[in-house]
Amino acid sequence: MNNFELAKKLHQESIVVDAHLDLGGIVYNRRKKGMTRVLEHELYDEMRAGGVNVVVAAIFIETEFVPDMALKLALLQISHLYQDVSESVDKFAIVTSYDEMMQAIEQNQIAIILSLEGADPITNSLDLIDIFYKLGVRGLGITWSRRNYAADGSYFYNPIEGKTGGLTPFGVKLVRRAEVLGMFIDLSHINEDGFSDVLQFTKLSCIASHSNSRELNDITRNISKSQVKQIAERGGVIGVAGYYELIDMNHKIPSVQSYCDHIDYFVKTVGEDYVGFGFDLCSKYYEMGEQLDVIKGHHEMILITEELLNRGYSLESVKKIMGLNFLHYFKNRLK
Repeated sequence: MNNFELAKKLHQESIVVDAHLDLGGIVYNRRKKGMTRVLEHELYDEMRAGGVNVVVAAIFIETEFVPDMALKLALLQISHLYQDVSESVDKFAIVTSYDEMMQAIEQNQIAIILSLEGADPITNSLDLIDIFYKLGVRGLGITWSRRNYAADGSYFYNPIEGKTGGLTPFGVKLVRRAEVLGMFIDLSHINEDGFSDVLQFTKLSCIASHSNSRELNDITRNISKSQVKQIAERGGVIGVAGYYELIDMNHKIPSVQSYCDHIDYFVKTVGEDYVGFGFDLCSKYYEMGEQLDVIKGHHEMILITEELLNRGYSLESVKKIMGLNFLHYFKNRLK
C-alpha cells in the first residue's frame, strides 16, 4: 500500500477534526438567497471523502457590519445553521459537549461546534456571552484582526495606527466569564499583548484554531515561537491554517509541502501532541475567483496526510495531527 492509499484509509478509520471553518457565514449567505440543505448539498460529500468527524463552525462578521449589525448577523448565522442542520439531522449535529460529540460520531453524523470568531457581537455587554452560550456557542475568539471592546487584533499587514493595547477591563471580564461558563478561548487573530493577557487572567488551556508559524512567515497574524510554547504548556492545540497569506505571503498558490513545513515547525518546537488542522477554507465557499487555499476542499485533506507520511511521521503521530489532539482538548474542556 502506497502512502496515498494509506492516507485514504486513515481518513476513513480515524478521527478527523477541522478546527476552523466559517460555516456561519457560508450557510447564512446561501440560505438568505433561498437555498436549503446547504451543508448537505455543498459540504457533506467532500467532508465525508476527507473523513471529517468534527468541524468548529466560526460565526464571523465582516468589518463593514461592525459594530452596528454584528449582534443581529451573529444571531442570524446561528439560526440558519440550526435550520440547516435540522434539514439533515442524519448527517450533521450541533454539539455542546464531548459526550454529544462522541454520540454524533457514533451515529455517523458530522459534529459541529459553534464558535465566535471575534467578540464583536457581544459589544460591551457581558450578559450576551451567557445568551450565546445558551444558544450552543462553546468557542470564543476574542478578536478578529481589528479592535473591539475586548481587545486589539493582529493584522495580516502593518496598517498605520496609534498605540495598541491588550485586554480591556471588559475583555478581562469576558475571558473570565467564558472560563466559568466552560467555553474554550481561541487565540487566533488577537495581538501579542492580548494573547499574554488572556493567559494571565485565566487558567484556561487555549487553542489557536487557525494560526501558523511567524518564524516561517513573518506576519503578526501568525504566532511566535514563544506563543507556540505558551499554548503547548497550557495543554492547548494549534490548528494549522491553509490560506496562502498565513502559509507564505509571497506565494499566492500555497503548496502542500509549504503547509506541512508549518506542521513540522510546530512539532519540532513543542511536540506532536499540540498540533492539528484548522484550514479556514475560503476560496471556494466565498467564491474568490482564485484558489488561495492549500486544498480545494476537505476531500483533499488526504494530500496533507500523505505528505506527512512521506516525511516519515508515524501512524500514531499522523492520527494525533488529523484529529486526536483536538479531540483530547475538547474532552478536557467541553464537559
